[in-house]
Amino acid sequence: MGKIIAIANQKGGVGKTTTTVNLAASLGVLEKKVLLIDADPQANATSGLGIDVDSVEHGTYQLLEHTMPVEDVIIQTDSPNVDLVPAHIDLVAIEIELVDKDNREYMLKEALKNLGDRYDFVLIDCAPSLGLLTLNALTAADSVMIPIQCEYFALEGLGKLLNTVKSVQKIHNNDLDIEGMLLTMYDSRLRLSNQVVEEVKKHFADMVFDTIIQRNVRLSEAPSYGESIIKYDASSKGASNYLNLAHEILKKNKEKV
Repeated sequence: MGKIIAIANQKGGVGKTTTTVNLAASLGVLEKKVLLIDADPQANATSGLGIDVDSVEHGTYQLLEHTMPVEDVIIQTDSPNVDLVPAHIDLVAIEIELVDKDNREYMLKEALKNLGDRYDFVLIDCAPSLGLLTLNALTAADSVMIPIQCEYFALEGLGKLLNTVKSVQKIHNNDLDIEGMLLTMYDSRLRLSNQVVEEVKKHFADMVFDTIIQRNVRLSEAPSYGESIIKYDASSKGASNYLNLAHEILKKNKEKV
């Protein structure tokens, strides 16, 4: 099976979905087969890839409930080499429904066993919480990528997330690695942005990606058109940033482009 990366941070608005969608699209244009799993009831990754959320009949909910096999909930997207397990607002009920089940943290891991070698990468867009949805993603994943916004309070809650990762490593998934911390929404004109970069790199050194995602108008416009930044404006700074990130991940995982 390909590498499974969960994109997680319990803070909202740090660029999780933007990163998941655009990293998937960037890996896709570099000819890697990618499956994106939308594990957030807000379903922004689903709409961000041009899928009408109201038309979604099967997806992550059925996958976690084990009522449908993974191959039956995968849909194709307009992004080259990118497939999707979509989400719907119904996913908000899954935490209540899983709470009484045995091995509730392993439902996603079990469901993905039949994927085989169809994909080079599986990216999971996590909800902004540390609930059962995120625990399932971390238990199923080989590694976790943590987007960090270059703004005040950026490091707030990071300790809690890292403690959750440690506890998942100890109890549910010994092999879970930290893929890296990704600095997002960077504005070189702001002293605060530069201070956050300095602070994060000082504390976490090699765990921080070299690529920094800069604040970019085109990047924030793309989701409203249901397109990745690669499709919306391939010449933009945002597209360049995410392609650099894809190259960095391939290099780190020793994949040839």
